[in-house]
Amino acid sequence: MRAIGYLLPLLLACGRPAASVSPAVELPNIVLIFTDDMGYADIGAYGGDHVTTPHLDALAEEGVRFTDFRVAQAVCTASRAALMTGCYPNRVGLRGALDHTAKAGLAPEEVTVAEVLKAEGYRTAMVGKWHLGHFPPYLPTNQGFDSYLGIPYSHDMWGGHPQEWAQTYFPARVPLLRDTMLLDSLSDFTQLNRLYNQTAVKVIDEHDPAGGPLFLYLAHSLPHVPLAEDPDYLDPTGQGLYADVISEIDAGVGEIRDKLTAKGMAENTLIIFSSDNGPWLSYGDHAGRTPFREGKATSFEGGVRVPLITHWPGHTPAGKVSVANLMTIDVLPSLAKLVDAPLPDRTLDGHERLDDFLGISAGPSPEPYAIYWLDDLQAVVSADGRFKLHLPHRYSTLGDQSPATGGMPVKYRQDSIGLALFNLREDPGEAKNLADRHPDIVRDLTAFSVRKGAELQ
Repeated sequence: MRAIGYLLPLLLACGRPAASVSPAVELPNIVLIFTDDMGYADIGAYGGDHVTTPHLDALAEEGVRFTDFRVAQAVCTASRAALMTGCYPNRVGLRGALDHTAKAGLAPEEVTVAEVLKAEGYRTAMVGKWHLGHFPPYLPTNQGFDSYLGIPYSHDMWGGHPQEWAQTYFPARVPLLRDTMLLDSLSDFTQLNRLYNQTAVKVIDEHDPAGGPLFLYLAHSLPHVPLAEDPDYLDPTGQGLYADVISEIDAGVGEIRDKLTAKGMAENTLIIFSSDNGPWLSYGDHAGRTPFREGKATSFEGGVRVPLITHWPGHTPAGKVSVANLMTIDVLPSLAKLVDAPLPDRTLDGHERLDDFLGISAGPSPEPYAIYWLDDLQAVVSADGRFKLHLPHRYSTLGDQSPATGGMPVKYRQDSIGLALFNLREDPGEAKNLADRHPDIVRDLTAFSVRKGAELQ
């Protein structure tokens, strides 16, 4: 198996000079960190006692920690499409997770948050997992980013997959790209966290603040399986492999903040930290944790509710815990408001919620949120975040099976749920169906689902 350690010095020396743009006075730098399959409880500040996350805990203590942030669909590609475009993934034609056989991706005519910011003079850089199409027209440098280093889809889409069917379906290696150029093909991921962290730090180090603000999007491939840690990067936590992987991601947050401070950029940088969906529970001790029902690939809270921390000195109140009802589709219109940029001339599903993201206010949303799984609109969250209506659907669950160990997943079972209404404030575990007690709420949320479903059909 080929490691990427020999590439680190070369890759970190290949930074490009800052673009020549007019200085954008007072506009903040923006660092958006998005992990993969990280559970709601995989941070100490969110109650995680199975991990050690001092840098994320400090970020939450000095910024705002959100309790009610959701993704639009609990899987890789769809979740990222919503984050990048401000649209439900179904609106932009992306559902589920693209693999190496996909011929399409995020259409070039869609407008990404990077394109919105770049038009306002931002230098834009991406590091990590893209997963919105692996052919050149769909890659980050053709979607508003000045530079890119990372892999184009999930790193479990390779021949070393633990399941036999996947070993022949996927290629032997995963491509590592700089911009649109193939740098290497990877089959060993032990240094992936380290590579991403150090590349992100290098981007910041080479950024010239006089040339305009920086937008850095760091999308970690992990803790998505296969888990891999670098013994030469950090000392083991003593809490197991999953905790060690989380520790590497946490260390990167510290390294980024240290570099921002050294560059004199920290006081004017907004950091946003979140995850693409909840934990992939079928992987047992190689998966994260959530206090909610179910996990990745479902529309229950365990799949769609994820951690969110925002931090901007002098703008986000330190130590605040916000119950603002927010979704990834709100990121683009909110950042557009932050930099006084016009919204894309397209239909967006998200809304401008800047004050909510900064912890100044806490909603409600202008309208309910729809939650899809693939083409199926399965649930609706009320605008105030109090109620959630599940429409009848089938879903994957572990049931009463013993948890998986050692990286080999157990097989999901299929179950179903009928029309069900839950009070998320009192019952975040979605256990007590209140549909019979609140027919008016069921009626209103059902009506929204019909309208939205017809619009996105």
